[in-house]
Amino acid sequence: MIMNLQRIGVIGAGQMGSGIAHVCALAGYDVYLNDIQRDRIEHGIDIIGGNLARQVARGKISDADKDRAMKHIHPAPSLDAFKDIDLAIEAATEDEQIKRKIFQDLCPKISKTAMIATNTSSISITRLAAVTDRPERFIGLHFMNPVPVMQLVELIRGIATEDETFQTVLGLVKKLGKTPANSEDFPAFIVNRILLPMINEAVYTLYEGVGNVEAIDTAMRLGANHPMGPLQLADFIGLDTCLSVMQVLYEGLADSKYRPCPLLVKYVEAGWLGQKSKRGFYDYRGEKPVPTR
Repeated sequence: MIMNLQRIGVIGAGQMGSGIAHVCALAGYDVYLNDIQRDRIEHGIDIIGGNLARQVARGKISDADKDRAMKHIHPAPSLDAFKDIDLAIEAATEDEQIKRKIFQDLCPKISKTAMIATNTSSISITRLAAVTDRPERFIGLHFMNPVPVMQLVELIRGIATEDETFQTVLGLVKKLGKTPANSEDFPAFIVNRILLPMINEAVYTLYEGVGNVEAIDTAMRLGANHPMGPLQLADFIGLDTCLSVMQVLYEGLADSKYRPCPLLVKYVEAGWLGQKSKRGFYDYRGEKPVPTR
């Protein structure tokens, strides 16, 4: 039996969480947005308002759609606000220990029938589900960034995920106007299993001096017709996220081809994480991005 979802809790009000809250509210769901700090929730809601206004300006939605969506979003400073939700979507940082702690805190706060989804881009769904009291009602729901724009959502069943959970979440993805792609529960799933080793290889190409940042990005934009060069894309994703996905691949598949490039490690150690920290493979502190190598 497919469950009728009405109320959705989103944990994490950052780039991914606010994007997920945005598309769910626009589709008519009541959304409860949670984060560890109240100001982060308020900032996330402000971002959603700005992004909805941008959609109105582009003629994608009407002013009435925007106002309706904003009314569907409720700040949830504590997980106690999740007591009546039908589905919780975790969109915290890509760190397994943080996610495990969230699920342990979450389970006692939600009803026995509520489902849990994780927006992890690489971590084992089966392993995360095992921390909860409902592995059969747990699933991977991996949205792409930026959520309001990107069409794809990866659906990943853990070993225990029941068909009812899968069908319910599949229905949600379709109602959001997204296209689902089903992936087996292997490290980094489909998109990142293919994309991140390419980015890592671009960093190796830089590390070994085959080309500089500009040459590598220009080559892939014009030579492979990619909309964004791999190093520019890495900065957009966040170099810490790129590194954590490569580490999951390397540890999970024990294959040397997934070894994170030492230069990627160095940038993360320096705190040069890309656009969000104003420096990565490009320096974003001036009027336009300047390559750092």
